[in-house]
Amino acid sequence: MHAESVNYIDKIKGMLLNHINEYPGIRYRELLRLTGYSNGVLTYHLSILEKSNKIRVDRRKNRITRYYLSSVTSNESDVLGYVRHNIARQIIIFLLDHDLCTFNEIVDHTQKAPSTISWHLKRLRDSGLVSILFGNDYQLYRVINSTVVRAVIYKYKESFVDSTVNNFTEMMEEL
Repeated sequence: MHAESVNYIDKIKGMLLNHINEYPGIRYRELLRLTGYSNGVLTYHLSILEKSNKIRVDRRKNRITRYYLSSVTSNESDVLGYVRHNIARQIIIFLLDHDLCTFNEIVDHTQKAPSTISWHLKRLRDSGLVSILFGNDYQLYRVINSTVVRAVIYKYKESFVDSTVNNFTEMMEEL
């Protein structure tokens, strides 16, 4: 292989590693859009990075594939896979700030349709990130392992570009 070819391949791998580092839990389509590469080229290079243990690929049964650097732990990737979605992130940060919340409080805070919030809460509950405490005529939601979730959001705050995370991390820094 010519030096130019090796250099070009190294540039592609370097760029992919940079994107995956900048946005841990990035999805395949996002990488396609960011890089502008064809399906085949992107698949080829991601496969090489995975085989060389530079990245870890999380393939979920719901067909969502996310990419992480090998240094991201499975506990971190479990949280990141859900908080990469803006609405789920808003819900989790709200629950972290308020500990126990009713469904209506979450809906009021997010300003999203109840059906949307219900769908996200079901996913978060099924993932083991959120639990429900049942009373006679109420349900209260809370984050199960708030210490881990807080740490992940704080550690990867730069990969989320929104005011909710900025406000949350500023509060964490004041403590």
